[in-house]
Amino acid sequence: MDARRPADVRGDGAHLSAPGPTAGLGRVHVIFNPASGRGRGGRRVAGYLELLRHYLGAFEHSHTSGPGDEARLTREAIERGAETIVAVGGDGTWGQVADQVVAAGADIRFGILPSGTGNDFGRNLGISYESPEDAVRALAAGRVRRVDVGRVHSPSAPDRLADRPDAYRPRHFLNVVGFGFDIAVIDMAARARFLKGALLYKVTALQQLFRYPGIDAVLSSRLHGARAGRRLIVTISNGRFFGGGFPIAPGASVDDGLLHACMIHDTSPLRRAALFNRAERGRHIGAAEVELLSDQSFAASFADEEPRPRFEIDGDVYVSGDWTIEVAVVPSALEVVVP
Repeated sequence: MDARRPADVRGDGAHLSAPGPTAGLGRVHVIFNPASGRGRGGRRVAGYLELLRHYLGAFEHSHTSGPGDEARLTREAIERGAETIVAVGGDGTWGQVADQVVAAGADIRFGILPSGTGNDFGRNLGISYESPEDAVRALAAGRVRRVDVGRVHSPSAPDRLADRPDAYRPRHFLNVVGFGFDIAVIDMAARARFLKGALLYKVTALQQLFRYPGIDAVLSSRLHGARAGRRLIVTISNGRFFGGGFPIAPGASVDDGLLHACMIHDTSPLRRAALFNRAERGRHIGAAEVELLSDQSFAASFADEEPRPRFEIDGDVYVSGDWTIEVAVVPSALEVVVP
């Protein structure tokens, strides 16, 4: 096939580059999120399409047109017989597509191509944002790895749909669930206009270190019992990285069958800044204010006189349907194409 041939457009909005399966991956469907990375995802579509045609040959593709489209497009791709679904975006896009792939319970491979803001799940797998060609070449090679995912058993809804009862449901995540400080950072980053990528997280986080009031939370698990107190942040991680490259759980692996909770106790702004600097290099572990716990499941509880908790799942903000959020690992739930 001529790798330069433009894709044909199907009437259902999907695009077909060539008939027949792609060797090693079966039928491939690629889902692009043009809004990822604060618009950088849209600027990467043409380049990724050219690389995909060159290295894969045959694939279908579709584009999100608004928040939440990832789930619908994934379900449609599965119904059309996709055997490998590739998500092009960042952690939020990847997490929403993977949620549907795992929920389908089918033997479907999952691939990622980075064009987002944080791209932390990709870091866990050694997939670099810097070289789209390397990422596509690794995808075409078809090497797979079974990884764990997390599941938020407690129903939650995207922040923008918090007033819709039908939007609340359990959901899976790839990388991290977070409470407290990182929600303040995500909220502030959404309003920033001139920063991008990992720098966006770092600058907005530094600002929030001097503003964020902290949260009262109880984290409990079977192995560790209950831990109560005033926290700066609580994260429950499947992978090592979060927040644009911070190794928040340095010992974590996406296939160790565990989740890793990091609790940082609230402290003064200057001490917060010192911990932030250490966390950027994974050296926060061992500090008096930091606890790292590993278990197969955790529950985070908040006082019910407060508004229902907002928390992040893979960089997207959700609202819980209750004041306790239960999270568990699902071992070896997803077959991911890796370098």
